[in-house]
Amino acid sequence: MTEHLNVFSAFIRQTNFDHIPSEIIFRAKLIIADCIGAIIGGSAEPEMLAFVDSINSPGKSRILGNSKVTDPQTASLINGTAGTVLEMDEGHQFARGHPGMHVLPALLAASENALHPVSGKDFLKSFIIGYDIAARVGLSTSLHPNMHPHGTWGVVGAAASLGSLNQLDEVQLSELINIASSLTLATSRKTMVEGGTVRNAYTGVANQMAHIAYGLLIAGFSGEKDGLRSVFGGVVSSCFDVDAALDKIGERFEVSRNYFKLHACCRYNHAALDAVWMLIDRHSELRYPEEISCILVESYFLAAELDDQKPHNALAARFSIPFAIATTLVNRSSKVLSFTGSALSNPAILALAAKTTVKENSHMSAKLPDLRPALVNITMKNGSSFRAEVETNRGDWQDPYDSAQLKDKYMSLTTRCWSDQESEEVYKNLMIMDEFSHVTKVFDT
Repeated sequence: MTEHLNVFSAFIRQTNFDHIPSEIIFRAKLIIADCIGAIIGGSAEPEMLAFVDSINSPGKSRILGNSKVTDPQTASLINGTAGTVLEMDEGHQFARGHPGMHVLPALLAASENALHPVSGKDFLKSFIIGYDIAARVGLSTSLHPNMHPHGTWGVVGAAASLGSLNQLDEVQLSELINIASSLTLATSRKTMVEGGTVRNAYTGVANQMAHIAYGLLIAGFSGEKDGLRSVFGGVVSSCFDVDAALDKIGERFEVSRNYFKLHACCRYNHAALDAVWMLIDRHSELRYPEEISCILVESYFLAAELDDQKPHNALAARFSIPFAIATTLVNRSSKVLSFTGSALSNPAILALAAKTTVKENSHMSAKLPDLRPALVNITMKNGSSFRAEVETNRGDWQDPYDSAQLKDKYMSLTTRCWSDQESEEVYKNLMIMDEFSHVTKVFDT
């Protein structure tokens, strides 16, 4: 009944850095850099600045993008929250969530508080393991439709990374997974479409809970005999597919199946935006968005839910296909500033969003999770129309962004708080972090 726990624990305990393929190591570095960028960029937002100002707990864990340090749990909470504010963090389409941001903040805080220096190799290994466990739990579950995936299975991956870092034995690792499984949140999916920004804290809380799970284990607490199957097969999810969870474990590392985002909004918007950019490149008429009569978008059911034409804040705007398309056409940009500040009240954007409708295409829904299709049809006031269709989002392993594009994204986000020189130096260090004897030195510039 608990074969999956034994396999997970053996994978965590027995995985050796030297046996991880070089392309997996490189992919993990790109993901870590992407997460750092999302955290730094998000930390510049007003609510994050206010949140950090409210913190007064001593410690030595850094709050990225800020000069403050605090205790590991609090640093994990803050950094994990900041990393989702801009909706720019990477993800995993088969897990239907964001493993990287659920693992990195907890692992970084733990590394800064370890009794002995944590090498770059040990950090990378623990990150790859934590990411793998998080993604595998995610892809093997079917969360209840009203649940948001943030703050759920991610805590198990974060705990696994801490177990790896602290070299727990297989019995301890199984118990840690069982404990962490019971520390998931009752997350509401409505928060994302309604603009309830408490949603941004879900990932931070999951990182914080990983530290609590580890502390409970060390103190002698115990979990259920099979917390994974109990919680993710009957409480928050309708099933836990053991075969899917264990498929090619140790052979196929899940960091190899991640996706990266360049559009600063929900991933479900991206296929439609990719189609819009195709149309912008093809048709000079779209330089005049005021000449657009209407826009029709067809996509899969998850994307079709994002149909709010009048989002009331930045988070709701990032979960609105009408707004995402309108701000992209007006601003000729789908980056961070197109979803915040004056963009939210721009009359031209709001007028165009009101002309944009989204509907489900059942044939497109049937292509999930391998593909994420969308079709965009723009009709002009003069009667002409332009149409573009994409089969999947750019940025995943099927149609990846190149390293230069990902670095440009990292620079655009980190320079919201850091100087160009500091951002460049940290990025260079991140790409050679396996050469560092103490991983926290990566941030010394």
